[in-house]
Amino acid sequence: MTDFSGKQALVIGGSRGIGAAIVRRLAREGASVRFTWAGSRTKAEDLARQTGADALQADATDRSEILSITRSAGPIDIFVFNAGICIAGDPLTLNPDDIDRMIDINIRAAYHCAVEAARSMPNGGRIILIGSTNANRVPFKGLAAYSMTKSALQSMVRGLARDFGDRHITVNVIQPGPTDTDMNPANGPEANLMHSVMAIKEHGSADDVAAYVSFLASSAARGITEAMQTIDGGFSA
Repeated sequence: MTDFSGKQALVIGGSRGIGAAIVRRLAREGASVRFTWAGSRTKAEDLARQTGADALQADATDRSEILSITRSAGPIDIFVFNAGICIAGDPLTLNPDDIDRMIDINIRAAYHCAVEAARSMPNGGRIILIGSTNANRVPFKGLAAYSMTKSALQSMVRGLARDFGDRHITVNVIQPGPTDTDMNPANGPEANLMHSVMAIKEHGSADDVAAYVSFLASSAARGITEAMQTIDGGFSA
């Protein structure tokens, strides 16, 4: 197990699902963890009590608020951006305001927070964004806008990795496929359809993604940067 003793970690979007698994993993491995939450107060408080992490309420669409939290958490050794929403459906009928909110969270907040974290990040720090395998492949209708926001993260990490490379700060995106969470349960109505195009026909787990975060945050991954780390059971093949 990796030892993150003495390391400061901030997880944006950490109260549920993949985010909560990341918080648990980093805290178990010795990091001092702060995480943000938006609407899940009870889950956030329970997670904070279980892990000793600090839970901070924040709206990722409010740039001033989310940047203030990122700034106050510094210097950050491990920064993970996990906040994100999925708005899917017929592009001719989707609410434009909903699409803009998704862009604000999935792209704008990810960029601004990553840059803010880097301002005071020590040399050798880690920036990890949680994207989606839909950045590589759009297998179903209704995902154009969502996939656009996740593919934007690919260019973001390529650029930021170059910008911060001289400080040995690595910047990567993890791209999960179908993952068993409240938002996409393994026994949900779309599970069989998703599995039909996968090489390994089962949902992954939030702990799978957390383990990948732990690896990328470790010294063993010091040479891995500007990379798309896909963990999807062959969903994007």
